[in-house]
Amino acid sequence: MVAALGFVTIGLFLALTLTRKVSVLLALVLVPIATALAGGFGGELGGMIADGMVKVAPVAIMITFAVLYFSLMIDSGLFDPAIRRVLRWAAGDPMKITVGTAVLTLLVALDGDGASTFLITVSALLPIYKRLGMRPVVLTGVVCLGAGVMNLVPWGGPTARAMAALKLDSSDIFLPVLPAMVAGIAWVLLAAYLIGRRERARLAERGEALPDPEPDAAPAAADAAPRTARALFWFNLLLTVALIAALVAQLMPLEVLFAVAFVVALAVNRPTWPRQQELLEKHGANVILVTAMIFAAGVFTGILGGTGMINEMSRAIVSVVPDAAGGLLPTATAVTGMPLSLVFTPDAYYYGVMPVVAETSAGLGGDPAEIGRAAILGQMTTGFPLSPLTASTFILLGMAKVEFGAHQRFIFGWAFGTTLVMTAVALLTGAI
Repeated sequence: MVAALGFVTIGLFLALTLTRKVSVLLALVLVPIATALAGGFGGELGGMIADGMVKVAPVAIMITFAVLYFSLMIDSGLFDPAIRRVLRWAAGDPMKITVGTAVLTLLVALDGDGASTFLITVSALLPIYKRLGMRPVVLTGVVCLGAGVMNLVPWGGPTARAMAALKLDSSDIFLPVLPAMVAGIAWVLLAAYLIGRRERARLAERGEALPDPEPDAAPAAADAAPRTARALFWFNLLLTVALIAALVAQLMPLEVLFAVAFVVALAVNRPTWPRQQELLEKHGANVILVTAMIFAAGVFTGILGGTGMINEMSRAIVSVVPDAAGGLLPTATAVTGMPLSLVFTPDAYYYGVMPVVAETSAGLGGDPAEIGRAAILGQMTTGFPLSPLTASTFILLGMAKVEFGAHQRFIFGWAFGTTLVMTAVALLTGAI
């Protein structure tokens, strides 16, 4: 009975979100409440919801301060010198421009927000691509690769959802796959080099000259950004490096590190209340949307866990899955995650599908955390900039004026290659 109720809950949630009948926020809260009431759990609902929200609170706090911190760093021009330096290094060579595109995307995507990454990189680089005669689909494809692999950061959407859904922290989900992520970054740079060589050869075959960009051909976004004092730039750089080192070393919980780093950065970069208020008003809407979604997910997982639905669903699946298949679940999850980004929204997958697979793995003797790690190797990480289910994909394509199908055909194989490389390294290091 409870297992059937769980499958109905998951089915309703997926049906409502995939058909966009209601918002994900409403579905995460109303669907489990309705099915729990139908199953006779009304008297226990308050406690289950409270427990679920308390368990996801650290993730919500971490995302709040992480988004604010990196938004402040971008607004303060931390990445502007890197953009100008890479463009000078590229010197009009399509191959170098392509590799530079990957490097800039990897830097800018540290904030974990795909939309802002696309806005900054495309506005910075599209004029250069046009001047050299390079195809805009090369720009969207390489940006797609860089943003995809960087979406594994703990404050990015997929990893945050995985942690919230499984009630785990970054030491369980993110740190074990860090070597795989480094391998993914190396693959992205290699792919950008190979794509850039092809683009250079294509232009050479057409007999087109490869003009150097003018010395002052810096991106419009960088020119318009406020020039920070040299001392302020170095302070922001050292603070960011120290923050990332502390995150990797796990000196404190992530939410504490980001809260402290943001407050310090805010006090130095925006010392007056009006300027602080300006920053909060500019980026506050994104923060509220994301944190509200995380707490709604706490309601969803709290009810499914408290009623025993997830456990009973996993037992039902385990009863029909051969024991020998248990060891293959993490690998299968990793390999299929990227293509499934074209079918499932991140919320539908991480809150509806992944918890059931994780409990099934546990029932077969596996570690649920392995399923979470496997999922982030492709599901809405390498796959999100190709998915029609994410609005930021259309920001990328709209700014570059690239047709969606052409973008998918051009970069799908390279993006799937990123997942395969990271999966292989995750298997070698024992992460999955």
